[in-house]
Amino acid sequence: MDQLTLANPVFAAYAIAAAIMVLKGVAMSWLTVARMISTDSGLLNPEDLRNTPFNRNPSDVQLEPDERVERIRRIQRNDLENLPYFFMAGLLYVTTAPPLWLAQLLFYGFVVTRLAHFVAYFTAQNHEVRAALWTPGSLIILFLGGASLVAAF
Repeated sequence: MDQLTLANPVFAAYAIAAAIMVLKGVAMSWLTVARMISTDSGLLNPEDLRNTPFNRNPSDVQLEPDERVERIRRIQRNDLENLPYFFMAGLLYVTTAPPLWLAQLLFYGFVVTRLAHFVAYFTAQNHEVRAALWTPGSLIILFLGGASLVAAF
């Protein structure tokens, strides 16, 4: 278990990358709420149309999809489809005692690709641009998982 402490520089690199991704993932929820408030739209549930101090003028229009809110939700869904695999594969990879330079390249490379993917998605870049930014991160996850599997055998 010495590998899973911050005294291990490989684990520290993983912890930094994972913490950044956790904060980014949670920030997406806050960004969704901020966008819903700024557009007064994007509510999901009928009960959200009750007259409350935060919704003084409820309207059925608030339940209609709003592209500005839905874009943020799609970005968050993409994170939820990718981040858990990174968390698991990255932690397993730490236990293989890889070279620090390679672990840092993979962990930080994943973070950079995810942040770049966010920018591309948020600014409505086309699918090819988003895919070009998503693919390296996905390949990193596959490498982390594959290297962990090989090391376990």
